[in-house]
Amino acid sequence: MSFARIYNQAAAHKGGEAALRSMLPRVAEPGELEAKSDDRYLSEVTRCVFKAGFVWRIIDNKWPGFEAAFQGFVPLYWQQVPPEVLEELAQDERIVRNMQKIRTVPENARMIVDGAREQGSFGAFLNQWPSSDQVGLLMWFKRHGARLGGNTAQYFLRRVGWDGFILAPDVVAGLHREERLDATPGSKKALIQAQQAFNSWHQETGLPYSHLSRIVSYSVGS
Repeated sequence: MSFARIYNQAAAHKGGEAALRSMLPRVAEPGELEAKSDDRYLSEVTRCVFKAGFVWRIIDNKWPGFEAAFQGFVPLYWQQVPPEVLEELAQDERIVRNMQKIRTVPENARMIVDGAREQGSFGAFLNQWPSSDQVGLLMWFKRHGARLGGNTAQYFLRRVGWDGFILAPDVVAGLHREERLDATPGSKKALIQAQQAFNSWHQETGLPYSHLSRIVSYSVGS
C-alpha cells in the first residue's frame, strides 16, 4: 500500500498537512553532526540513559546540575575516571543519584572515544552510518555502550539529529496495522522488520526516516 494513505491519515488527525509538517522532528543539516564536539554526545547519551524509566521533565530541569557535576562530560577524562569520583557523584544532590546509571558514564565515554578514533570524531562516526542500516548502528550501541538497549539509543539519535526511526508504542501500533511487524517489540527481528518497512517508505517518498516514523505514529488512532 502507498505511504500516501498513512500520510493523509496523520494529516487528518493533526488538523491538516501544514500542521502535520510543523510537528515533524528536526534532522541535522549537512556537517552538523561532525561539528558537534564529543563531549556534547556524551552529555546527550547520559541524559537519555537517565531519562529511561524516569520522569523526563525532572532530568531536563536538573540538567545544568548534571553538566556541572560531570564537568562538561569530556570523554577522554570520563573513560578512565577513578572509582572514588563516581562514589562522590552518588552523593551529589545536583544530579539524580542513581549509581547504576552513574556507572554508565565511563563505559559510554569509552564507546564515544572508540567511535571517534575510527572517524576522527564521534559525529563523523555517526554521519558515515547510513539510515538504511539503523539496526546495525543500534546493535553497535548495544555491544559497545551501557544501558543503550531498548529505545534509549533511538531517542539519543533523534536528539542529536541523526535521521532514524523510534519504535515508540504508536509507531509499533502503526507497523502492526500495516502488517509490517509481527515480531516482539524490542527484539532484533522487530528492528529488522521496522527497518525494512522504513527503507521501502523512504525509497517511495524520499522523506527522512525520522519524519516517516513520526507520521506513522500520528496516523494511529481514530
